[in-house]
Amino acid sequence: MTIPPGPRIIAGTWKGRRLAAPEGLETRPTNTRARQAVFDILAHAPWCELRGAKVLDVFAGTGAYGLEALSRGAASAIFFEQSRPALAALKQNIAACGVTSRVVAGDVLLAPPGEPHNLIFLDPPYGKNLIPQALSTLRNRNWLAPNALIIAEFGPGDEMEIPNLLAERIHGKARVKIWREFGTI
Repeated sequence: MTIPPGPRIIAGTWKGRRLAAPEGLETRPTNTRARQAVFDILAHAPWCELRGAKVLDVFAGTGAYGLEALSRGAASAIFFEQSRPALAALKQNIAACGVTSRVVAGDVLLAPPGEPHNLIFLDPPYGKNLIPQALSTLRNRNWLAPNALIIAEFGPGDEMEIPNLLAERIHGKARVKIWREFGTI
């Protein structure tokens, strides 16, 4: 595991902290500019409150989204990741930040029952259309709070109809969409 120039915490308690990332192409850390844009939207939107949020970072990779939210005042974060190299980096990053967070090692499509979270980040591998499947599983396994705020990064070829879209940004190949999950049980 190396900590080369790459992902870092943008703001908050751990501002500037570099994050470990696995070598190779299996894990694609979110572009820092894209993550900055997402958190700028969340910080200024009247429909989002980061402070005190219960965060779920799905397809966590390095954990950049969840750790950024914790750095900015979220109350807790749980991370889902199945890649062994990414899990090692994720656990290293959580330890380096000095937080206690649960890591669910495995496929989110086989998620165990959970407790509701109100801020959900989904950054899956591109081209596999995993976002609708992951949301269905999370919904059915009680991981989504009523009116949860969903932030999802879509790659080329990934599609999903979103009736309650609050914001959308394009960063290179990535399309970040933010919406409220109304009617979640």
